[in-house]
Amino acid sequence: MNAQNHLSFLQLRSLAKKNGEMELSLVSTSIPMPGADEVIVRIEAAPINPSDLGLLLANADWSRATLSGTAQQPIVTAALSANAVQALAARIDISMPVGNEGAGLVTEGGSSQAAQALVGKTVAVLGGAMYSQYRCVNVNQCLVLPESASAADGASCFVNPLTALGMIGTMRREGHKALVHTAAASNLGQMLNRLCLAEQIGLVNIVRKKEQEDVLKAAGALHVCRTDSATFLKDLTDALATTGATIGFDAIGGGPLAGQILGCMEAAANRSATVYSRYGSTTHKQVYLYGSLDMTPTVLNRNYGMAWGIGGWLLTPYIEKIGPLAFQELKERVARELKTTFASHYSKVISLVEALQPDIIAAYSRRATGQKYLVNPNKGL
Repeated sequence: MNAQNHLSFLQLRSLAKKNGEMELSLVSTSIPMPGADEVIVRIEAAPINPSDLGLLLANADWSRATLSGTAQQPIVTAALSANAVQALAARIDISMPVGNEGAGLVTEGGSSQAAQALVGKTVAVLGGAMYSQYRCVNVNQCLVLPESASAADGASCFVNPLTALGMIGTMRREGHKALVHTAAASNLGQMLNRLCLAEQIGLVNIVRKKEQEDVLKAAGALHVCRTDSATFLKDLTDALATTGATIGFDAIGGGPLAGQILGCMEAAANRSATVYSRYGSTTHKQVYLYGSLDMTPTVLNRNYGMAWGIGGWLLTPYIEKIGPLAFQELKERVARELKTTFASHYSKVISLVEALQPDIIAAYSRRATGQKYLVNPNKGL
């Protein structure tokens, strides 16, 4: 990269305004000179994960979005409710870059040996602001991809693979032997299924419809329960009794599902009970909410005794808990199994300009299973 290329690049920004508008735009910003332990990465692939959508879209009404600006730098605007403006108080009138992870080619490095060693390598990066043509990041934020892997192959190296590994790690650390996962036909769910099959861990997969069940069954899943089935609760209880699963990870968040999982865990535990207790079984049952695909309140019907817990689970605190050495081991495993266990699939690759088109926003904001979008910030620019 020559000195002229340090002038500017395009970056997608999300701006919640005090006047009740939500604005997405492409902002021209400077490419910094890399420090000693930093590299410049030309971003070629960055997934739109559910964890990105909260920052990107907030709770605006995108069904009535308006488009302005130019063809090369469009601006799309949607309305925020008064309650949404209040909830977003900490970010009002602050233009925020978006995109948790991505991958691309290292075009320049700082003076350190570690930085220079990455020049010309394709790397995955975790560090935010990935819906950008270029990113300047520390070498510790980079994971060198296998030579056979493309940027698209490595774009989702961090969030989904490490979350799947973190779920299994949490299960083991807390003394459970099997687990439950919702939204199980997603890229993350399919990774978790492959991991559990390989490590002989009991896994109960919960999906919404038959097409998703078929995907998992074709991949070897042993226990798949559909929420659209009239026998869902019985099927779930049977699967829990068979696997002994007493910990669940719920991507849905809202509605009754988390409570139903706890209730069925209690019912499964009571099948082998020999003594009645008005406080329920002594088996501890735990459900972690790690997503918010349903933004309605979480409904708990207290039919699962007193030995239970429900809470939030996020990848970053888990990484901090296990420490840098264990984190590095997880990253190295992901790199080794990038095109097998941790393979991701995308329905469409879009440019930064396309990411700001109202019809495309409507498509990726649905968060539909099997409809994962990948942003190539340098496509068409």
